[in-house]
Amino acid sequence: MSWRPAYRSSKFRNVYGKASSREECYEGVPITRNVHDNHFCAINPKFLAVVTESSGGGSFLVIPIYKTGRVDPHHPKVCGHQGSVLDIKWNPFRDNIIASCSEDCTVRIWEIPDGGLRRNMTEALLVFTGHSRKVGLIEWHPTCSGILFSAGYDGKILLWNLEEAKVVKMFDSHSDVILCMSFNTDGSLLATSCKDKKLRIMDARSGRVLQEADCKRHRVGRVVFLGNTKRVLTTGVSQWNTRQVALWDQEDLSVPISEEEIDGLSGLLFPFYDADTHMLYLAGKGDGNIRYYEVSPEKPYLQYLMEFSSPAPQKGLGMMPKRGMDVGECEVFRFYKLVTMKGLVEPISMIVPRRAEKFQDDIYPMTAGTEPALTAEEWLSGINKGPILISLKENYKRPNPAGPKSAKRERRALAIKGLDLLENVSSKTDNEFLRMFYRQQDELKRLQKELGDKDERIRQLELELHNLKNTEGYLCGF
Repeated sequence: MSWRPAYRSSKFRNVYGKASSREECYEGVPITRNVHDNHFCAINPKFLAVVTESSGGGSFLVIPIYKTGRVDPHHPKVCGHQGSVLDIKWNPFRDNIIASCSEDCTVRIWEIPDGGLRRNMTEALLVFTGHSRKVGLIEWHPTCSGILFSAGYDGKILLWNLEEAKVVKMFDSHSDVILCMSFNTDGSLLATSCKDKKLRIMDARSGRVLQEADCKRHRVGRVVFLGNTKRVLTTGVSQWNTRQVALWDQEDLSVPISEEEIDGLSGLLFPFYDADTHMLYLAGKGDGNIRYYEVSPEKPYLQYLMEFSSPAPQKGLGMMPKRGMDVGECEVFRFYKLVTMKGLVEPISMIVPRRAEKFQDDIYPMTAGTEPALTAEEWLSGINKGPILISLKENYKRPNPAGPKSAKRERRALAIKGLDLLENVSSKTDNEFLRMFYRQQDELKRLQKELGDKDERIRQLELELHNLKNTEGYLCGF
């Protein structure tokens, strides 16, 4: 009986990454050169925000998402911070509200006008001061409007109520710099990784530590909740200094469920989890590739799917919320890759290769929308609710069928050395066509190699024959 890999039954096994054309990228962006381990960008369906290199304070660009191409060198910026900006995050419920934190120990809330900035913005909607050292991380609550968390280099997490413009709670259970924060689906739990080599799961309201793991064998760098699976995934470094991912039970952090080594590179490994498709993406800082896996409840817990490769190293990656996907093209995830050396922001789409003649509800389940499930007062009183879900069917637009000229060009492009790949082919799915196309390419490579080997053999035989004739002529002379 032939062996078949376990992931073959998955509808995401053929997902591939597609880099955008130059016209769809953002060029001339002065991306910050700060070495802080963060993404330095934030994206929603209306705006792209990127932290920029600046002198005498911190700033970031806000560009309407549709304004691709070269960015004006004098494009207006948000420049109210007195120190370098370390993190920016869009409000998940209001696309015009963005939060930023900085080395000046402040957290600021900004309101971006529709259409983008017309002049530099220096006055923030709200300014929060409470940290004694620079603030490196901020996170919005996933289901509640008006709640923001910030983590500083002072080892403290502050819970801010934006509706009352004040701090509600301070968590001081960390003994060193906090590296990452992640919420579970309803925002009742907060997972953190810290420079003290500990992984913690806390009550998001009180800050009480519910579970704690001392990660000496697996030095945790980043942590993410895996949706409603009651599991947590961390990326870090093993005791042999190889990059590693570990899977944990959120109710028992005594030992990881599984550990998997990735490679021996040194860049920080960023995890991105899509709860709708149960897909995990791993992208290393300074790498040019993005690996992606499917998460399953049983062994093997992480099923490797494929890898998107690019020669340009990434400084950071932003991700578009699911409500901003191109449903007609079967796009299930979209990254925005920062390439500092080129001053480039490049969108990368993860696409399921299938015909989208109708809405594909099996790859687009109900997803989180823009309506908050709770107010700040309700959540602080102890109520937990999951996100309010919406359908993406309204976003579906049937792709325009290609015209006859386009079909003719594609047919000509697929004709390789006189071999027409579309000859005698019945109408099939895109997957079948792609598999046939790759098989034909492999066959061509094999034939070319075989032809080269035969040419080399002919040359050798001709040389032997020539030497034999010379020998016979030499002997006849005697």
